[in-house]
Amino acid sequence: MAVEPAVPHPKAPAPGTELGVHFTECFGCGDEADAGLHLRSTVGEGQVVHSRFTVTAAHQGAPGLAHGGLLACAFDEALGSTVGNLLHRPAVTGKLETDFRRPVPVGSTLFIEARLDGIAGRKIYVSADGRLDAEDGPIAVSARALFVIVGFEHFSTHGDPQALEKLAAQHAKNQRERDWDINP
Repeated sequence: MAVEPAVPHPKAPAPGTELGVHFTECFGCGDEADAGLHLRSTVGEGQVVHSRFTVTAAHQGAPGLAHGGLLACAFDEALGSTVGNLLHRPAVTGKLETDFRRPVPVGSTLFIEARLDGIAGRKIYVSADGRLDAEDGPIAVSARALFVIVGFEHFSTHGDPQALEKLAAQHAKNQRERDWDINP
């Protein structure tokens, strides 16, 4: 199957939009997970999402350095946010490959630029580079991923019903709050 360019959904957030938490209990972006990543993202120009992840002592592996698995988790979150927000399609990670190019110390911030690379049927290809301590800093980690488009039944069949109810309530609350926007 040929890979086609990934075109953002017509209702995708505009460049400059700060993306909210998709689920308050998400380890990657949520606010309720104390040791979570607390990743924050903003839509960039074209098919790009910019994310920031600040490494804390709770994220270390070797003394004073970020744990490689948590760095991979941050990239999974950044890439998934790019797919979900720009394409408006439910998708899950099928494959994630990370290249660790330099150590990421505790206290540093990774500036992750994630890009939509293409679509082939249900497959979505994305990639990202994480720069150390500045948007133009040295690349510390790169990643490539394959996401697979799924139906909602994937989550309702395999997910926790109580967590899905919380997500639905959170979405309804956010929708009500948006209805009161002066400039929607």
